[in-house]
Amino acid sequence: MSTVTEPVVGTATMNMVEAIRDALTLEMARDERVVVLGEDVGVLGGVFRATDGLQQRFGERRVIDTPLAEGVIIGASVGLAISGLIPVPELQFLGFGHQAFHQIGQQVARFRFRSQGRHPMPITIRSPFGGGVRTPELHSDAFEALYTNTPGLKVVAPADAYDAKGMLLAAIRDPDPVLFLEPLRGYRLVSGEVPTGDYTVALGRSKVVREGEHVTVIAYSAAVQLCTKAADVLAAEHGISTHVVDVRSLVPLDVEGIVAAVEHTGRVVIVHEAPLTSGFGAELAATIQREAFYSLEAPIERVTAPDTPYPLGGTEDFYVPQVDDIVRGVLNALER
Repeated sequence: MSTVTEPVVGTATMNMVEAIRDALTLEMARDERVVVLGEDVGVLGGVFRATDGLQQRFGERRVIDTPLAEGVIIGASVGLAISGLIPVPELQFLGFGHQAFHQIGQQVARFRFRSQGRHPMPITIRSPFGGGVRTPELHSDAFEALYTNTPGLKVVAPADAYDAKGMLLAAIRDPDPVLFLEPLRGYRLVSGEVPTGDYTVALGRSKVVREGEHVTVIAYSAAVQLCTKAADVLAAEHGISTHVVDVRSLVPLDVEGIVAAVEHTGRVVIVHEAPLTSGFGAELAATIQREAFYSLEAPIERVTAPDTPYPLGGTEDFYVPQVDDIVRGVLNALER
């Protein structure tokens, strides 16, 4: 299920970085309360250039270069939000979020509850994550499950440029805090037609990206692109029709949409880049087991990273799920 509001002007081909930058530019022009802050977001324009040109256009008081201190970035965002502003802080990599988790878990996610609704936290924390670009240690870890287990925090992970812009606009306008996860692998490798005007993609809605009849594959972020490639291989080499679902929003989760996708085929494979144990796939599997148990024709398969620390960049292809791994997972689901 997908909900979109869009007074569209036209479209342009954008990659994910361009779509994110377009969303930030549009929202900062629309609402002067929106401020961007983080390491190198101003003069440099961000390590991936997602904020390129924003400081020149909106000034140093709205696009703020911070010290290399993630706890300070998020803590400052809390103060800005309490003051009536709408902060969009950037963590350069989700792996650095450990240095800010005391602020995210104990302040950002709890402040509306703690203040009995007097102080909402309209903070959107942008952060890239995931493999595929040979980063050093602590950069590519997929720690999203740490945050989905943090009540009061919404967590979204778009897989394409259209959703990246629409969901970022929706996140910034949301009165609650949102962790907005951006796939490193997809920043410049994933492009598509994106409206140049103002539109939003509602949080809490999944999306069917490929219709199929034999098996349902559920994924989010960069893994969605891998699943569609695996679906091509399965169709060409095995005659298998694969139903691919993009979760898009981890919290809130589109339970209705996921159940419908499971009921459609009766067999399920869940794919993500995080390690197996306690990864978000476990939550998806538990939800499916409870809500669609009688529709299942086989045990749920999970294709994930192993339960080891993230390896050196040169060996990450042996760690992060690849197309062949997904194909094997689907074949296992169909054989059982």
